[in-house]
Amino acid sequence: MAADPPVGPAAGVSSPAPDPSESDAALGRRAQMLATEHWGLLAARSTAQSEVLTRITIFLTLVSAGLLTIGLLGQATKFDGWFAGAALAILGFLALIGLMTQMRVFNVAEEDLMYVIAMNRLRGAYVDLDPPIERYFLAATADDMLGSQRTYSFLRTRGFSHLFGSSFMLILVVNACVVGLFLGGAILAAGGLMGWAVIAGILAAVLLLVGFGRYGFWTYQEAWRIHRPLRTTPQAVTEPAATAPGLDTPALGAPGATGTRRGSRRRSARS
Repeated sequence: MAADPPVGPAAGVSSPAPDPSESDAALGRRAQMLATEHWGLLAARSTAQSEVLTRITIFLTLVSAGLLTIGLLGQATKFDGWFAGAALAILGFLALIGLMTQMRVFNVAEEDLMYVIAMNRLRGAYVDLDPPIERYFLAATADDMLGSQRTYSFLRTRGFSHLFGSSFMLILVVNACVVGLFLGGAILAAGGLMGWAVIAGILAAVLLLVGFGRYGFWTYQEAWRIHRPLRTTPQAVTEPAATAPGLDTPALGAPGATGTRRGSRRRSARS
């Protein structure tokens, strides 16, 4: 990621206005190049999302087929003989594929954040070319953490429901269950007690959930530690912008953007 120093309202520097000496053709050529890069980022983001969803679908299909196979093997062998070895082999295979899929989900989540940051930076470049258009962007024009959060959710702050219902949590829970079944089955196959097998399986699932959760949070923090934004979100902007601002609505991040124009007009009318 770029290591340029942050600029923008929060850093005390306003967006640079276009050079008046530049011709319309030069500005149009610059806008065309930015738009081309924007479309390239959109295509790459869409490809990554499609690929990881396909990987998740393949893994869930394998889990369903594997558990069905274990059930059929149990009926055929009356859960005796070579059944334990076959079941552990299937669960071990599913656990390995699950871990690989889990890591891919993490990587695509980081790539998606990367594309969002890059597109936010391009919107900032659009605003530099034509500052009045900033009020019409619901997605953020700042490429910092607050800007990425705004782009991911225009209307309200992302909360627990977004995390709990995400593909990240889905694959993590399924993989934790598979790993727990594998460890519990291994303990039973080694002659351990059912109670110990259940406890060990639950502990393994919980540890995997916590471990991968902490790892995901660490990668998110590490990405922001490395990244150096060009534009930062004004601290005063804590809520999403209105979807249809009035003509006299101040631009986001402008000093005193709290409706002071209307108030001054009313006071001048009364005086």
